[in-house]
Amino acid sequence: MGAKTPEPTPIHRLRRGLPDRYLTPADLASLLAVPVETVYAWRRKGTGPPGFRVGKHLRYDPGTVHTWIAERTAPRDAA
Repeated sequence: MGAKTPEPTPIHRLRRGLPDRYLTPADLASLLAVPVETVYAWRRKGTGPPGFRVGKHLRYDPGTVHTWIAERTAPRDAA
């Protein structure tokens, strides 16, 4: 009998720490540990990651979200 392959951990199922599917506003809120209302407020103000509509449903591309986060967490040059 062969050895059972271990189940991959959640982080191994993710690409760069993000799911391999488009994110819902609830997914994004959970990922960033903010209320979903904050995600919608960012969208209204144009300050959050860019999203797109699939019919009436709002979605976010994980790669775009990753870039948006990286831009905000990168060290800034002192002016």
